[in-house]
Amino acid sequence: MGLTRIHAFLAPAESKLLDQSARFLVAGGCSAAVYITSTTLLSVLWVPFHVALPIGWTLGVCVHFTLQRLFVWAHHERFALSLAGQVPRYLFLAGSQLGLTFLSTATLPDALGLPVEVVYIGTVGCLAVVNFVLFRHRVFRGAETTAAPAQLAP
Repeated sequence: MGLTRIHAFLAPAESKLLDQSARFLVAGGCSAAVYITSTTLLSVLWVPFHVALPIGWTLGVCVHFTLQRLFVWAHHERFALSLAGQVPRYLFLAGSQLGLTFLSTATLPDALGLPVEVVYIGTVGCLAVVNFVLFRHRVFRGAETTAAPAQLAP
């Protein structure tokens, strides 16, 4: 089965909200696994957490953007924005997520009496919900299709 057939099966062109949500969860799970696993392993085994975080984040972002574009928002060539238009918006949101993650893991563990990893995982979960809405409406939205107006009969 060719890549086009697999993509068509997994991500039909006319997606409903539930379908997009399911694909978003799968893609997010894959990229989150890369992000969380690499960050946690690095922080436990070799480097301080706040050094491991941007390394894990970079790996996760690469996986995430690719899956969002090719799997979740299945518009193929019908995106409202070109790749060059999507990348800056995506990176702005991803950078904001990184900043909020740094802020929450630097301040909330002491304030809440929780381990940094618990705050980190909670932050990632909250930001995933926000990202779904913003990606759907601002980054990976489909192009508007306009039908020709119906001609009026005389």
